[in-house]
Amino acid sequence: MKIISKITRFAMIAALVLGVSSCDDDDDGGTPDTPATLNIVELAIADTDNLSSLVAALTAVDTQEGVDLIATLTGSTNYTVLAPTNEAFQTFLDDNNYADLSEVPLEVLTMVLKNHVIEGTVEAADLAAEGAGYTTTLADAGPDGNLLSIYYNTADGVEFNGVSSVIDADIAATNGVVHVVDAVIGLPDVTTFATADTNFSSLVEGLTAYNFTYVSTLQGEGPFTVFAPDNAAFDALLATNDDWNAPGDIDELTLGGALTLHVITDANVRAADLTDGDVTTLGGDVTIDATAATITDGSDPAVVSTITATDVQATNGVIHMIDTVLLTPLQ
Repeated sequence: MKIISKITRFAMIAALVLGVSSCDDDDDGGTPDTPATLNIVELAIADTDNLSSLVAALTAVDTQEGVDLIATLTGSTNYTVLAPTNEAFQTFLDDNNYADLSEVPLEVLTMVLKNHVIEGTVEAADLAAEGAGYTTTLADAGPDGNLLSIYYNTADGVEFNGVSSVIDADIAATNGVVHVVDAVIGLPDVTTFATADTNFSSLVEGLTAYNFTYVSTLQGEGPFTVFAPDNAAFDALLATNDDWNAPGDIDELTLGGALTLHVITDANVRAADLTDGDVTTLGGDVTIDATAATITDGSDPAVVSTITATDVQATNGVIHMIDTVLLTPLQ
């Protein structure tokens, strides 16, 4: 009965919206001079040329017991929706070897759709004012049901997770705003944020140097807690040796030992759960001072690194940014 009632309700909404839009093509979204008259779902239904696949996906996932994204996005709470185009959905299907939308497991499709929804109204100007950073989506696909992070960068337009760009921004709805994007934003693992966030470009160079297998490891099931040094941290390390101009110049033993010291396995330790004391990483023990937000390694003299950003949540772990590269006792 629940499934039938959902589909019936959605069909009624679709009929109403398509009827309205056929009479008035200008009534599909608000502008600075024209107040919005349609909610988020109604806007998607009205844009059959670009967003019919999104509507089909919403309809499909709502056949599951306990899932009601349509009600969420037609309600009074404001949301920001990153709406992939029909072409974007087709690329997603092709890249993942799905013949059509019906082949995508509903649990996966649900999380992917939730990963395109941010609570609150976030306009392009809001993101541009920040430049780059993280927020959270409705996708509760992290370990222990934690909400996933999403990274935005406005250096060249507005881009999310390094893979999806806004092509039509700030379509106002009665309950939020829609940004049309050119690619489906997949569910991120910890390497997604390492490659998307320009603050970690030196870390990525280190992870991919020599024949290291760190990338494939960090794309695994996990969970992992990663203390990720930013570019300035690597610059400071490189400055200690005249022969080091890039992470790949650091000898393999030193670089490999350092990288392993930044990863805790089998744990998704968010900032609120950090506690004082020794913690075992892939490369040995480090000491955490949760109050001071610092991590101390076992080198001589000891390196103390400050945690500068926390809780970048992926499907298989969490990232905390630090300002100094930790070293093993061998250094």
